[in-house]
Amino acid sequence: MFEMIEIGDFLKMKTVLLVDVRTPAEYERARIPCAVNIPLFSNEERAAVGTVYKQQSKEKAMELGYKYVEPKLDYFIQEALKAAPEKVIAMHCWRGGMRSQSFARHLAEHGFTNVYVIKNGYKAFRNYVLNAFKQPVNLCVLGGYTGSGKTYILKHLKEAGHQVIDLEGLANHKGSAFGGIGNGMQLTTEQFENDLFWQLKDLNLTKPVCVEDESQRIGSINIPSDFFQKMKDAPVCFLDIPKTKRAKHLVTEYAGFEKPELAIALQRISKRLGGLNTKKALQYLEDENFFEVAMLTLAYYDKFYLRGLSDRNPQRVYHLKLSAVDHWKNALAVIKYFESNQYEYNQAHAI
Repeated sequence: MFEMIEIGDFLKMKTVLLVDVRTPAEYERARIPCAVNIPLFSNEERAAVGTVYKQQSKEKAMELGYKYVEPKLDYFIQEALKAAPEKVIAMHCWRGGMRSQSFARHLAEHGFTNVYVIKNGYKAFRNYVLNAFKQPVNLCVLGGYTGSGKTYILKHLKEAGHQVIDLEGLANHKGSAFGGIGNGMQLTTEQFENDLFWQLKDLNLTKPVCVEDESQRIGSINIPSDFFQKMKDAPVCFLDIPKTKRAKHLVTEYAGFEKPELAIALQRISKRLGGLNTKKALQYLEDENFFEVAMLTLAYYDKFYLRGLSDRNPQRVYHLKLSAVDHWKNALAVIKYFESNQYEYNQAHAI
């Protein structure tokens, strides 16, 4: 037979494969990051079973479900063996009910030695995730105006052995009106939360975790409120780099993209830029004077960032003046600054 286990117990099982038996559509929308999808029903089959359940009866729905599943029983075994050849496996559905238990029973009856089912399924995982964001975490926030290269600095900090979470990387968006250019589609906020938790769970949260300063919304993604509040309460290392240097960096970042994409991004902030500045920026773009486009947009973004910074406790904002956007050199300066007595980071620094 199979064993019902709590999601917390599964998360301690580092080597046990997890199968998500929900439909491809459910899996695509949001999933446990380590799970592989072996769906009991297709999207259409699940919809049909649900309709019969609502309009006729549970018994009729089960009868239809069995009709869909019976031809696929051998397929389930083969797919499970491909994923877990050692025949140790865990699984879940939405609430840990009929789908996952039926799947687990079938595997246990066909040679799988250890079969686990997550109690309350994916729903239990989601509750676990949201509760985790309420727990204390020792955040340190890397701030600075647009074009400061903060994401690159975080990468170098991680390479140097520091605990880092790249929120923009998880969101697949750089956080501005231009942030989606070149990044493709974003996942759901729910999946972002799952992925953020998945990274946090492997860190020592009593020791500093570096993140980039962000608005709560990154593109179409929302940072969980409990985690965002911790970001707002955390100390900020603010990179103060001259605007002209940052504008040159933005040119290297964006000048290679298609002008129509850049024009659409400019239109998104046209109300903030003002009609005259928007017209100028679009003309500069047409003339491929990317530096002046960047200078005009930075006039807006710098003011926007300062408003957000003003909501913080000024005694928790530490300014670090830097002369250029030199990612590795600036990362070394940030590390040195973190480890100095001027900055709270050193109180719990592990390196």
